[in-house]
Amino acid sequence: MIDKLEFFIALAREEHFGHAAETCGVTQPTLSAAIKQLEDQLGVMLVKRGSRFQGLTPEGNQVLAWARRIVGDTHAMHDEMRAARHGLSGRIRIATIPTALAMMPRLTTPFREKHPGVTFSILSRTSIEILSLLGNFEIDAGITYLDNEPLGRVTSVPLYSERYQLITAVGNPYSGRETVSWAEVSRMPLCLLTPDMQNRRIIDQHLSDSGEQVRPTLESNSMILLFSHIRTGKWSSIMPLNVAETLGFAEPIRAIPIVEPDASHSVGLVTTPREPNTPLVAALVDEALSLSRTLRAEN
Repeated sequence: MIDKLEFFIALAREEHFGHAAETCGVTQPTLSAAIKQLEDQLGVMLVKRGSRFQGLTPEGNQVLAWARRIVGDTHAMHDEMRAARHGLSGRIRIATIPTALAMMPRLTTPFREKHPGVTFSILSRTSIEILSLLGNFEIDAGITYLDNEPLGRVTSVPLYSERYQLITAVGNPYSGRETVSWAEVSRMPLCLLTPDMQNRRIIDQHLSDSGEQVRPTLESNSMILLFSHIRTGKWSSIMPLNVAETLGFAEPIRAIPIVEPDASHSVGLVTTPREPNTPLVAALVDEALSLSRTLRAEN
């Protein structure tokens, strides 16, 4: 039954019989037969029939929610028994918003020192993608904004508050300032993250609240590319200070706090609400709580 549920989850994710079979390491006829057997066992149609995948039936969507829960709990049980025998091991899959990438070593490094048998897979994704991956059990945890857009059903651990700085080259008209307002920043040639990033939507809102329209002259989903353009002296950007410092913040680049208002947004760890958690996720949550206490003490 578990194998059939895993095949069904893969089909719902891939929306293609051939691709789902490939991800599961079986042939397409094997996967199709398993889905048909699952339908026979449950007594309902799960997939809209046709020459191609046409979506799930209403009953299929109900079963999908149960399948994710059952498969997740089964994997958690196996992980807990393995941890009891051999100690914590395995791979943790984390997706993070781009502006939190600079903080990740403060979470992963002490975790791995405590649990050397654990490895990490870390992806840079938008906040919307993170919630989708989490809901589909394709990642174990995410790092995202906690207080700006709806999160749905997740368990969260606040880590730090993201505050915004004008990142600009020395020689810019504002480079000698101690602070700069959002209204002043809005009139500069800006390079910003792409609109699919929640960081960009947050910045757009603060710029709009200042009474100005946002007119970035360059957009990218790469923080490194943005920073390389700042270094030319022709562009400025808006970034959290920790990102600029990690990317090599130094002269001739300046980071100037943006005020009026001094805006901040909470960033933290999110996981699926499950009791008990898998041993890996439980240990990660413990590490996140420890990091949260450390960051609060530093600030």
